Amino acid sequence: MRLRNWIAVAVSVLLLVAVGIVGVLVNRSALRAADTVHRADSQALAVNNATLAGQMQLLSAKELSEFADSHPFILAPGQAADRKALEKYVAKSALFPYGAAITDLNGTVINATRANALPDPTDPGYKVMLNLLLAGKPGFSSVMSVYGADGKPTAVQAVGVPIRVAGAPVGLLLGFNKFADTTLQAYTAKLKSDAHLTMIIDSAGTVGFSSDGAKIGTTVDQAVVTAARTNPQGSTFVEYRSGRTPMTAILVTGDVLPDGWTYVRTQTTASFDGAVHKRSQTINITLLAMLLIGAVGISILGYRTQVQRRRADEKFQALFQHAPDMVAVLDADGRLAYSSPSAASVLHFPPGSLQGSSVFDLVHPEDRPRMMEAFARLFADRDSVLRMQTRVVNSAGRATWFEFTASNQMHNPALTGIVINARDISETRAFQERLAYEAQHDPLTGLPNRRRMQDALGSSLRQESVAVLFVDLDGFKPVNDAHGHEAGDELLRQVADRLSTCVRVQDVLSRVGGDEFVVLMPGITNRADADAMSARVRLAIERPFRVLGNEISIGASVGVHLAHTSDDPDQALRAADHAMYEIKHLGGGRRAAIPEQRELVRVGRHRAED
Repeated sequence: MRLRNWIAVAVSVLLLVAVGIVGVLVNRSALRAADTVHRADSQALAVNNATLAGQMQLLSAKELSEFADSHPFILAPGQAADRKALEKYVAKSALFPYGAAITDLNGTVINATRANALPDPTDPGYKVMLNLLLAGKPGFSSVMSVYGADGKPTAVQAVGVPIRVAGAPVGLLLGFNKFADTTLQAYTAKLKSDAHLTMIIDSAGTVGFSSDGAKIGTTVDQAVVTAARTNPQGSTFVEYRSGRTPMTAILVTGDVLPDGWTYVRTQTTASFDGAVHKRSQTINITLLAMLLIGAVGISILGYRTQVQRRRADEKFQALFQHAPDMVAVLDADGRLAYSSPSAASVLHFPPGSLQGSSVFDLVHPEDRPRMMEAFARLFADRDSVLRMQTRVVNSAGRATWFEFTASNQMHNPALTGIVINARDISETRAFQERLAYEAQHDPLTGLPNRRRMQDALGSSLRQESVAVLFVDLDGFKPVNDAHGHEAGDELLRQVADRLSTCVRVQDVLSRVGGDEFVVLMPGITNRADADAMSARVRLAIERPFRVLGNEISIGASVGVHLAHTSDDPDQALRAADHAMYEIKHLGGGRRAAIPEQRELVRVGRHRAED
């Protein structure tokens, strides 16, 4: 009997150990799934914030470039007119209120504003900026220091763009801003949290922007700097120690930020792991206690587990009831086995109506094949994670852009499905599309700008011949002098409207500067067709315009060049420009056009006086 009792005890202990092992494994698997989703979400948020920060930096370079292209600098050392132009620009600029300077191509200062002291010419930050400009990229310096009368340093940044004359760089225009007063710093400060610290650092690890303004100008931990240099592209996690405290940092580097700059979000590992790990440890201790309390403990633990599960479900529902992000679990057929309450509310469906429906029915028809193919790969790859952006159709049939993070947890007994976290990114997409549009269109007329036109010309010449018409307005400058720039702008808008009625559907009409327009006519090989278009353009512009209550008459000089598929696009454009220039010197567009040029004219940029 005693032996039988010992056997029963041994069997009970073995069963308890088996149950404990199974419980530990299940808990560990659920923890891995939660960690995967948490890291993916944190990484996606860091990339989004870094992308927005990079776009804000590029906007500052764009504003500076527009000023450089629109002002005729004299570029003489200490020239009073240039300094006055710089000081006027700084006074009205929201991005570079600290100061501005003009330098030669080697970075030697020619002229500068005098309100604030500028960084010492030997500061290594200038070299970083010049290297970026030589590589054909917007020039952003690293963190530079300016010392005031009190001996305290002020962290500033220089943004540089080339000054071009006849298309060739002849100098550099630098704008300076104090990191603490920038729009990007104001945005970064809004990310302040007791749990983590957000920073944007240069290649040396010096903080330029921070959610804690006191950190600007300080240096981050060397482990973060080393990780940024080791992983120059994409995003990564870094584990390190600050003193004795374990830390976790998310780094974003690469094309989303200017070269050499890194987005960093750092916090203690304990706060990053959060309550998920603490709850996991509690469950493991509970499972070990089960081994000691026997069969009674099993019963108690079973009851306790049910209570905890119910409370966890209630907490889960409370957390996701009004959360903007959508969380869902798909079965093997792609149907919704679970969806958070926010999913129905965000998509305007009745509560509970999405349960059991196919997730692919909610995807926009144009994106559905790509979505199905991506999920097929996800199902086939264990432990894989999928990230993609797609359009989702709500109950009213309206498509909204969402970013998906999907994790294959089919093998996880706690989930047995595909875990999806989705976030509405419509505003971010709209912002990015607006930036892309503005980068390729003239803000005054809405026509394609020079960059868009050059891309179209290069693309067309790879397939067929193109007639290039370079249009320059005759008599436009007196309009500005007599009636003001507002009238000049309105006249340009009306000219753009008239020219739009002259061109064919497949033609490209663009404004390439001041009062200059270019018409591209793909597929035209007959000089007569191009001359006919030239005549239509001149007649359209010679008709009087009604501008701000005044009747205004102008003309147009139109240079024509027939470019073949073997021609270089830039040379073709210069040939049309040269043809226009010669017509200008013969008296303008009201005189007969010069004969067709038989070969590309290799000349610089020309402008004739109106």
